[in-house]
Amino acid sequence: MQSPWKILTVAPLFLLLSLQSSASPANDDQSRPSHSNGHTCVGCVLVVSVIEQLAQVHNSTVQASMERLCSYLPEKLFLKTTCYLVIDKFGSDIIKLLSADMNADVVCHTLEFCKQNTGQPLCHLYPLPKETWKFTLQKARQIVKKSPILKYSRSGSDICSLPVLAKICQKIKLAIEQSVPFKDVDSDKYSVFPTLRGYHWRGRDCNDSDESVYPGRRPNNWDVHQDSNCNGIWGVDPKDGVPYEKKFCEGSQPRGIILLGDSAGAHFHISPEWITASQMSMNSFINLPTALTNELDWPQLSGATGFLDSTVGIKEKSIYLRLWKRNHCNHRDYQNISRNGASSRNLKKFIESLSRNKMLDYPAIVIYAMIGNDVCSGKSDPVPAMTTPEKLYSNVMQTLKHLNSHLPNGSHVILYGLPDGTFLWDNLHNRYHPLGQLNKDVTYAQLYSFLNCLQVSPCHGWMSSNKTLRTLTSERAEQLSNTLKKIAASEKFTNFNLFYMDFAFHEIIQEWQKRGGQPWQLIEPVDGFHPNEVALLLLADHFWKKVQLQWPQILGKENPFNPQIKQVFGDQGGH
Repeated sequence: MQSPWKILTVAPLFLLLSLQSSASPANDDQSRPSHSNGHTCVGCVLVVSVIEQLAQVHNSTVQASMERLCSYLPEKLFLKTTCYLVIDKFGSDIIKLLSADMNADVVCHTLEFCKQNTGQPLCHLYPLPKETWKFTLQKARQIVKKSPILKYSRSGSDICSLPVLAKICQKIKLAIEQSVPFKDVDSDKYSVFPTLRGYHWRGRDCNDSDESVYPGRRPNNWDVHQDSNCNGIWGVDPKDGVPYEKKFCEGSQPRGIILLGDSAGAHFHISPEWITASQMSMNSFINLPTALTNELDWPQLSGATGFLDSTVGIKEKSIYLRLWKRNHCNHRDYQNISRNGASSRNLKKFIESLSRNKMLDYPAIVIYAMIGNDVCSGKSDPVPAMTTPEKLYSNVMQTLKHLNSHLPNGSHVILYGLPDGTFLWDNLHNRYHPLGQLNKDVTYAQLYSFLNCLQVSPCHGWMSSNKTLRTLTSERAEQLSNTLKKIAASEKFTNFNLFYMDFAFHEIIQEWQKRGGQPWQLIEPVDGFHPNEVALLLLADHFWKKVQLQWPQILGKENPFNPQIKQVFGDQGGH
């Protein structure tokens, strides 16, 4: 296997592939070839907007603004170098166009990163120019008429079409599609590397040269000689000769947490600092390399499997950290099997990445949380693409049968319902997007319209000014939730008990309002769609309290030996 650092040298690929995999909810949709450049258009408009606003904020030239942006980017993944190369290729034309008071929409259409196909509407983020669009575009094209870059941009802007990068693109795509660690020497689906589906996504391997050593397994010979399940508990108590694993963990009912989810479960997040000129500094992009190699997801901070301290200053913890606090023998036993664009339709493509041996491993709590993409798509008419209740029943039963053949006896599976996403439009449409805050010129309604026009919206059905469409989407979501509820009530499996839980976002909003917050503060500000870190942790809190009250057997016992484990093993090797 190639060193991951050879792959990381082509940084733009990660951004491109992350955007492609996250912005298109149904990755199995092949019906939109005319909109294959939609993500490129969005990226261009974002970058040109930031360049223009940096010049405004710092009262500088466009040239100085572009150089400032590049100086902020880290050296890792060659991001800074790539930025300067882009400036070298496109900078002179961007300077000419912005200096002629052309906005980002006009610049990107002129450079042909955005294209209006025949018979298609004109897609724009900003208000249209006072002069007619056709006249403005002709004027802009005259300004850069002799530019050598137009020949390049007309040849297609898909970076993966370049022969030198085709193989690398394919390897990255494969790693994303299979949802298993890129760096995994012993092929046990666990890694010592954090990103590229490593231990940010599932517990860190403690011996990557031995496939029988991994988080979540029952201890081998009570871990007398080595830590076979990576929970940091091993060896023999010299006082009485009893193995620590036996003394502290036997009978404590250890269990892991596994999430089968989509981009919400993976915690998709684009930092507002990356596109907000007034807040941008040398520190803004420190986490960008990590984000790019995690597909713009932050599972290490997610509500289900997060293990890092919250970045948002609330006391609530992830489900995994609560399970660990309840029983320290659960250390590192988490798996976030989530993917941007995942749904009941395409889960079968990557569910094999789940690691559980029903003979060798501890039971697991599995949360099935496909909360959006069965009703969400970017299509101009999203209703026909929605999963029907009948098809959902078939898809979910296929998933449950797979789980029954892999999960150890005594496991539990919770089916999460779908939310009512009408709160997105209701709470955001007239607010300013981070790109529009400086000049009060871009609302979420405009962003939604732009993404819908390009057919790259994460959810046209809910991110729409059409109230009838929003209502239809919520009605289908409710039908699908009822289907999941019926499955949980009627189906039985030998290796796990099955439960259903509503996606109680309205209750989360009420809890947040009690604390003095506003509903819009629970949504990712850049994409205007995903629940943010606060929302995910509040949802985890709601999940825990409901399970504790109604189905306490799911959580297992509280381990009375937790203080002794801490005394002997400290942080158990950390995460």
